[in-house]
Amino acid sequence: MARHVKNQKRKRHGTAFWDSEYTNAEHLALSESESEDLAKFTRWLQRRHGLEHLSKGSAVADLGTGNGRNLIYLAKTFGISGTGYDSSGAAIKEAKRLGEGLPLTFDVRSIAGTFDLPDNSQSLALDMMSSHFLGAAERTLLRDEIFRMLRPGGFLFMKTFMRDGDLHTERLITERPGPEPGSYIHPVIGVPEYAYYEEELTTFLGERFIVHKTYPSHQHVSKGKARKRRTVAVYAEKDPYA
Repeated sequence: MARHVKNQKRKRHGTAFWDSEYTNAEHLALSESESEDLAKFTRWLQRRHGLEHLSKGSAVADLGTGNGRNLIYLAKTFGISGTGYDSSGAAIKEAKRLGEGLPLTFDVRSIAGTFDLPDNSQSLALDMMSSHFLGAAERTLLRDEIFRMLRPGGFLFMKTFMRDGDLHTERLITERPGPEPGSYIHPVIGVPEYAYYEEELTTFLGERFIVHKTYPSHQHVSKGKARKRRTVAVYAEKDPYA
C-alpha cells in the first residue's frame, strides 16, 4: 500500500505536486510557523540597523511564498506590508486565509520573469528555497529583478541548497543529471533543481550585492551516507549608494 501511494505521488510534477502538498492537512500543520533562519536574519538586521528595515513603512517581496508563513511572521511582528508570489494556487489560497487582515497581498505566478513592483520600492526580498527550481538565465534575471525592486540599502535574504560536502546532491547529479551542470531532476517532483557551491553563490550575488554573511548548514553524514541535504543562507545588501 505504501509503495502504491509513493508511486502516485511521483506522478505529480511541478505545480501539481505543490498543490497536492498544500492541501495536505499534515503538511500544513507543520509549516505555519516562521522559518528559524528568517528569525535569525531579522535579529541580525536589528542589531545592525535597528528597525530601519523592519517597520510599518517597510515592504517585502517574498518570492516563492508557499503558504505565506514568513510574510505573516514579518507582518505580525514588525507591521511590515508585503507581497507574496507562488506558482501553487493551493498555497496562495492558504496564504490568503492565514494572512487575512494583515497588510499582505498574494499572487499566483511563477517567480521566473519580471515583476510589476516599482524600482527601489522594497526594503527586503526573500528567496527561501525557491529559485533553485529555475534555469540559469531565469536565476540571473531574478537576481537582477530583486536588485531593481530593492531600495538602496535594502536586503535580500536567500536560502538555497548547497553542493559543498553534500553526498546526496552529488549522487542526484550523477544518477539523475539535469539540463545544466550542477543540476539534477528531482526524483519526486520531476523537475530540475540546481545546487550552488558556496563560493559560486557568493560570487553570483556579489556581482550585484554586498554579501555580508553566508551560513552553511552542517554536514549530516553517517557511515558514508548523507542524512540531510545541505543548505546555505545568505545576507546580501543593495549598495546604499546605488
